[in-house]
Amino acid sequence: MSGVRVLVGTRKGAFVLTADGKRKSWDITGPHFAGWEIFHLKGSPADPNRLYASQCSGWFGQLIQRSSDGGKTWEPVGNKFEYDGVPGTHQWYDGTQHPWEFKRVWHLEPSLTDPDTVYAGVEDAALFRSTDGGKSWQELPGLRAAKGKLWQPGAGGMCLHTVILDRKNPQRIFIAISAAGAFRSDDAGQTWRPINQGLKSLQELPDPAAEVGHCVHHIAMHHSRPDVLFMQKHWDVMRSDNAGDSWREVSGNLPSDFGFAIDVHAHEPETIYVVPIKSDSEHFPPDGKLRVYRSRTGGNEWEALTNGLPQRDCYVNVFRDAMAVDSLDSCGIYFGTTGGQVYGSPDAGDTWEPIVRDLPAVLSVEVQTLQ
Repeated sequence: MSGVRVLVGTRKGAFVLTADGKRKSWDITGPHFAGWEIFHLKGSPADPNRLYASQCSGWFGQLIQRSSDGGKTWEPVGNKFEYDGVPGTHQWYDGTQHPWEFKRVWHLEPSLTDPDTVYAGVEDAALFRSTDGGKSWQELPGLRAAKGKLWQPGAGGMCLHTVILDRKNPQRIFIAISAAGAFRSDDAGQTWRPINQGLKSLQELPDPAAEVGHCVHHIAMHHSRPDVLFMQKHWDVMRSDNAGDSWREVSGNLPSDFGFAIDVHAHEPETIYVVPIKSDSEHFPPDGKLRVYRSRTGGNEWEALTNGLPQRDCYVNVFRDAMAVDSLDSCGIYFGTTGGQVYGSPDAGDTWEPIVRDLPAVLSVEVQTLQ
């Protein structure tokens, strides 16, 4: 029988949750790397037993961990992230220029076809790639050449947090940076261009035609339609139908269009999910009600999904990498909160239940569908 493996990164370790295809009973292991921040962990589509994890500590720095047995055992691999050539400078909060400084790995994106190839999105924002299972890392410097001097940090730092690989076109890669915007490569990462036309950030960028400087929180894509992208921006939920060449707002009737997480149903490319958060200064759900919103029309028309979620006195946040979907026939949706809950829905969001409670604050959630 098919099953699922949910990979959870938290402030104080990693957890692996597994269940069969019914998704009723869960086995929980962890914490792996207890006490360490696990910003992200993700499995290889080419080999489900190959996992990569970004382990970080303010005291001990950055470590990349790798598993070849589905998370039962781990080994540290290469941890040398050096910017290509002279790093140069980017814009700082006060408008001055500031040197590029590596701080941590925010996101790991394994190749679709090779378990030894994996991309790393880092802070200060850059994209690295390893082709030897994480033992060594090389920057793809063409990205920072795309107006990198004008990029500046958001409140959480200048982080490259989203990497999307196109299954239909292996030359195409999408990335997103807070607070620089979205970018696309059509030559496997050699060159890049900003894809932010239609984004509006009037408080931060008075120039409506600004090519970079937008605080993009996350991007999602359905693999069957790689030209259609959905974005949760600092404010606004956006949609592109031309691979990011232009964007339009689809926030519609959401109670707030601020948030971090966004994802797409595994079998319905027009069905998308977001978790509205009250504001950029109050990072909790509006009215203290934890609600996932679903649109079956690709945006604009949204319905609240509340069955099984707390509808009073709930003041948690859901981070950008903390929502994921499985690809079982009845699509499962999963998300984690800063309160340490991981919720799952086996029926595309109609009903929810906590898979686990009382973990450390959840930073990321990824799902593997196992055959």
